[in-house]
Amino acid sequence: MSEPDLGIPIKWQRLLLPACLVSFGLLAVTQLLFLRLSLFRDLRFGRMETTPTLANYVTVFTDGFYLTALWRTIEISAIVAGVALLLAWPMAYLLARMPSRRAHVLLALAITASFVTIIIKVLGLIIIFSADGLLNRALLALRLTDRPISPYGSVAGVVLGQLLYTLPFMLLTLYSVIGTIPRSLEEAAEIHGASRWRAIMRVVVPLSLPGVIGGTLVVFNLSMGSFTSAALLGGGRVLTLPVLIQQTAMVQIKYGLSGALACVLLVATILVNIISVLAVAGRRQGVA
Repeated sequence: MSEPDLGIPIKWQRLLLPACLVSFGLLAVTQLLFLRLSLFRDLRFGRMETTPTLANYVTVFTDGFYLTALWRTIEISAIVAGVALLLAWPMAYLLARMPSRRAHVLLALAITASFVTIIIKVLGLIIIFSADGLLNRALLALRLTDRPISPYGSVAGVVLGQLLYTLPFMLLTLYSVIGTIPRSLEEAAEIHGASRWRAIMRVVVPLSLPGVIGGTLVVFNLSMGSFTSAALLGGGRVLTLPVLIQQTAMVQIKYGLSGALACVLLVATILVNIISVLAVAGRRQGVA
């Protein structure tokens, strides 16, 4: 049986194998460590029992505090993915229809901005929204608000912080797909009487669905594991599961419970991805 044709020469496919093995190994080793820790009950001062038990998982699934944190994490990640899609799709479309040189310059700027660490971006966001900052002074002067606006300690602030980190990933994913859609298809639709808006919605949007699905899942997965934005902008009021894992392991020194929370986070992320892919596949088969 011949090897599947993935659009990449076979010799280059083999070069991808070491990177895939290293990536899988790093993921598998860390998650197996968390899984092992999660099977032992915590004692005091970082000590753990030696008898395996599911007590930590029972605690997670019977305590409303942890279930609320899990749901809040999924909810925030879904909001970030949706907002990123709404913002990035028009930008990706415009870049794909620009002259290639100009589009490449703008993409390079977007990629360069993504290299800035998220801590610097979040701290800059806090400075911009400070009570005596330029933005709030302008809003107060224009009487658009009666008090300073701050993203600190709110879900909206956490969403905004995660958008700063994930938006370039969505933009690049969508651009790589929309750029392969021939402009002649839109012109053909317009020749047959479709308006520009209708041509985009009936031709470009359906053909860009692979990028939409891929970009949405990438942003969702990144948001599910995001810690910095939730920790800095949440202000201890927006407790997502990554923040709880850090507090449980580093502050409370409960390695078993933190391992159980990490495993629950991983399984929940995988389940959402599987359900999303199956739902899209089922809908495509129904349409076909």
